[in-house]
Amino acid sequence: MLYLTLFISAFISATLLPSSSEVVMVAMMTQGKVNLLLLWLAATLGNVLGSCVNYWLGTQVLRFKDKSWFPVSEQGLEKAQKQFNKYGVYSLLFAWLPIVGDPLTVIGGIFKVRFSTFLLLVTLGKGARYLAVIALTLGVEKLI
Repeated sequence: MLYLTLFISAFISATLLPSSSEVVMVAMMTQGKVNLLLLWLAATLGNVLGSCVNYWLGTQVLRFKDKSWFPVSEQGLEKAQKQFNKYGVYSLLFAWLPIVGDPLTVIGGIFKVRFSTFLLLVTLGKGARYLAVIALTLGVEKLI
């Protein structure tokens, strides 16, 4: 149940909803004995799957671009495409960042990044972030 709680927190954190799975992870680590590998896997998997939801939403959003209520103009979409192309698909490695990370995963879907590439880059970035949280919480020397 402990790992499921972290999985759900990480999933929600990866969507556009506000949440902080890092706080949940650190609290679990400080409250008792946990399997660090399972903790890392639950957090990473939940967060990556949440990003996959964002990606899917991105693939669907352009269906509505001709609607009067659509929040982004054609020029805005073109500007976003240029920015995304400028920094490249590798910007998805930064999907773990607060504020900009979740929209990056939506943009990946909007601009039809190959899903396997999306999944690899997002998993690497998010997995590294949770590993860093574990290392900083325990102290790097305890991991080695």
